[in-house]
Amino acid sequence: MVAVAQHAASGGKRTLYITLGVILVAAAAVVVGVIASRHGSAPPPSSAQLAKSAISPTKVPATTAPSTSTTTTTSTLPPPAAGFVAGHVTAVGDSVMLDYQQELEADVPGIDVEAAVSRQWYTGVSIIQQLKAEGQLGAQVVVALSTNGPITDSDFDQMMSVLQGASRVVFVNDHVDQPWQDPNNQVLAAGAARYPNVVIADWATLAAANPSWFGSDGTHLAINGAGTTELAALIASKLSAG
Repeated sequence: MVAVAQHAASGGKRTLYITLGVILVAAAAVVVGVIASRHGSAPPPSSAQLAKSAISPTKVPATTAPSTSTTTTTSTLPPPAAGFVAGHVTAVGDSVMLDYQQELEADVPGIDVEAAVSRQWYTGVSIIQQLKAEGQLGAQVVVALSTNGPITDSDFDQMMSVLQGASRVVFVNDHVDQPWQDPNNQVLAAGAARYPNVVIADWATLAAANPSWFGSDGTHLAINGAGTTELAALIASKLSAG
């Protein structure tokens, strides 16, 4: 009987300890919940949530490596052939080009302007040949040389034989108070249609709509006037177009 009594007493103590343990755990959970709510934190996960986490592993977001690429500007122009300087622009013209040289240099940084009074087409061909032979001719070339006399289809083809392999050639057509204005512009337009790397800067149309831009000869522009700004911008737009 004594042993039974002692066993009963021992069992009672064990039950008491378990009960006290449950009470302490519950009290601790209440305290943690109160502290979490005071600090704006989420309550501790329930036993159901813990069980779910054990069954379904947490997905770790994939990390993305920092990009090491750089932004580059890719030109749509074809690469130049040998004898041309890639990324460089050369302009060859007559006295009208001298009128807008400053504006052209501002719109096309680094451009090499080769212009002179009374320059003829054939002289321009020689200058371009020399620049090419010296390795100084840009891959893009501006030609404004038909102000001072008539040109023919063969003149155009001669120029393009030197410029074969250029990435782009911009011909500036004529606005000049001379009988060769329209025939020259027809030669330039026909030539541009024969060569895929040629474009026309249509100065004739823009100039005809703005007679106030010109001096008494109807050909040359007022220095630092609106006409010089517009003509330079027109040429620059043809060089930048893909």
